[in-house]
Amino acid sequence: MLIFWILFNLFVLGMLLLDLRVLHRAGRVVRPRRALAWSALWAALAIAFAVLLFYWKGHQSGLEFATGYVLELSLSIDNLFVFLVIFRYFAVPEEQQHGVLFWGILGALLLRGTFIVAGVGLIRRFHWVLYAFGAFLILSGLKFFRGMHQVDPKKNPVVRLLRRWFPITDSYQGGKFLVRGWQGNPGLYATPLLLVLAIIETTDVLFAADSIPAVLAITLNAFIVYTSNVFAIIGLRSMYFAVAGLIKVFRYLHYGLATVLILVGVKMLFADRYPISTAMTLEVVAGVVIISVLASIASPAAKSKPPTQ
Repeated sequence: MLIFWILFNLFVLGMLLLDLRVLHRAGRVVRPRRALAWSALWAALAIAFAVLLFYWKGHQSGLEFATGYVLELSLSIDNLFVFLVIFRYFAVPEEQQHGVLFWGILGALLLRGTFIVAGVGLIRRFHWVLYAFGAFLILSGLKFFRGMHQVDPKKNPVVRLLRRWFPITDSYQGGKFLVRGWQGNPGLYATPLLLVLAIIETTDVLFAADSIPAVLAITLNAFIVYTSNVFAIIGLRSMYFAVAGLIKVFRYLHYGLATVLILVGVKMLFADRYPISTAMTLEVVAGVVIISVLASIASPAAKSKPPTQ
């Protein structure tokens, strides 16, 4: 089984390097049309992987992956709002945003891999952890009803530590995170781009705390949980550039995501007495998200009127 983990990660790393070095070279602004095409490619690869699992491991494994992928992709939409807030707060140049997200998501893969192995191990050893995860998801869902995750870059503890360890340059230095020497002064300096990366990495802990327990409600197969997570989050960069200008249009989306978290939490709490099939879970998750998106499109937020003279 270890060989499949190695081969999958090598494939993902190769695709990410192709994305970064060939299709999205540093210093170039990512256009929405190209980003949309790349997002479609990642979705197609996820579908192909689900088909591969279906013929390799059987119908149930393919269905579990598809459900986990849809669930994770839905919950990861929240990340897009955070990317937007962070980039605007730090005024990150458009041509540098893609590179930051590349390294940010690469770090997220390592973080989530650790979380998944730990979560599966805990549930297999201590069954009551499943109920704790379920209760946590319900509380997270209730909190989601008040709105998406809020991020205040000034209060990020990692940013505070970086400011103590490194002096920070006043401006961006291309795509560099660290530079040696600044304005004639020796020593190692961090650029604002490193602060942005630190915030993206640390806020992913918050997202992982919601999404990974949710996928664990679908299956305890660590390989399926991990691969569904990977396919969902590696497409986020392209998705961000494709829909960054439309994110705020979906004003009812957080209600749909909140409902998904609560339903999955309830599924975990009552899994032993009232098991719900994976197929039904997939239908419900997809249905709730689609309804919230359609409701947002059908009832857009009213535009503010200019003040009368």
